Amino acid sequence: MRLVAEGEKAWLSIIGIGEDRAEGLPPASRKALAGADHVFGAPRHLALAGLAGDPRAQAWPVPFSIDPVLGLRGRSVAMLVSGDPFWFGGGASVTRHLEADEWQAYPAPSTFSWAAARLGWPLEDTACLGLHAAPFERLVPVMGHGQRAICLLRDGAAAGALAAWLTERGFGASRCHVLEALGGPEERCRTTRAGDFTMSDIHAPVAMGIAFQGPAALPRASGLADDLFLHDGQITKRPVRALALSALAPRTGELLWDLGAGSGSISVEWCLAGGHAVTVERKPERAANIRANAQAFGLAHRLSVVEASHAYLPDAPLPDAVFIGGGMDQGLVNRLWACMAPGTRLVAHSVTLESELLLLGLQARFGGDLLRIELAQAAPLGSMRGWQPARPVVQWSVVR
Repeated sequence: MRLVAEGEKAWLSIIGIGEDRAEGLPPASRKALAGADHVFGAPRHLALAGLAGDPRAQAWPVPFSIDPVLGLRGRSVAMLVSGDPFWFGGGASVTRHLEADEWQAYPAPSTFSWAAARLGWPLEDTACLGLHAAPFERLVPVMGHGQRAICLLRDGAAAGALAAWLTERGFGASRCHVLEALGGPEERCRTTRAGDFTMSDIHAPVAMGIAFQGPAALPRASGLADDLFLHDGQITKRPVRALALSALAPRTGELLWDLGAGSGSISVEWCLAGGHAVTVERKPERAANIRANAQAFGLAHRLSVVEASHAYLPDAPLPDAVFIGGGMDQGLVNRLWACMAPGTRLVAHSVTLESELLLLGLQARFGGDLLRIELAQAAPLGSMRGWQPARPVVQWSVVR
């Protein structure tokens, strides 16, 4: 066993392998595998590479940990992973701990690529999700009539469970393509409707291609219908929410602090736009509604809930935007202003005269824009109809 000398290639090789086994590996991958003193992988991947029983081979520990690899830093080490190491693969789990010159990757076609090749679907127009360790609700933001998705599944039983889940949500007419061991000698592709699903002899590795037939997809514009959210009446109503989100200006990967979150509808739509959110809500029943809404939209991994006073400020990291929907006072804004980084967007709403007066003072002190939102909705008035006004909302928006 030798150390990798200075100036030589990276000490860690991350090698993607498919169901076509070692003979399907390109020459560069074979060379990296042959030159490794230690080879880590799941038992299935080690067997695919013909390394079962090889003294160099080490199966991943259970529970999974990359510590054994990091413990051999500087040695000649290889990792075997499924297909493309950086598309729902194991590559990023280790490279985040390494410098860029310590590793080299040798990708193979991903399951998504194999599935698209079998179904004739353009990947750029197909949602690709890893549901092997995630709830089916992750599909909610992408599913809708006429849309397509390819999903990696945990095992054969998960295929039937997903079909049942789709049927319960009105997508029973969707065509489900069950794709097993793609690219290998045991490959099998079968198709059925979600509502007619009866397959029981499904073996991993398995993916499902779904051509959705059912309700329309969620709108992409801000301001989802109020009845999509679980709430007790404490919700930023649809048109006002759309104006709030316009001012908050969500961007992919950004973090929102939602203080006095109520139903969490602002945070849900922020996360649907690709961000992450921390909500603060003091009432346990409302905090429970926020968690339920996050789960229903498949966003529990992006939206966290803190049960605390609205004056509570979450721990680091600092936010890119802050929304104050309730519990606002001068002290809270002063503390926020002191901790927010330059460029942070702050939006606050007021429905009382007292908080409106506070916003007038804050705008005079810190700048920004004030917007008075007055809405009215047609409602019965005797035997005819008239306008039923809602309480005016004052919005203060400012950039730190």
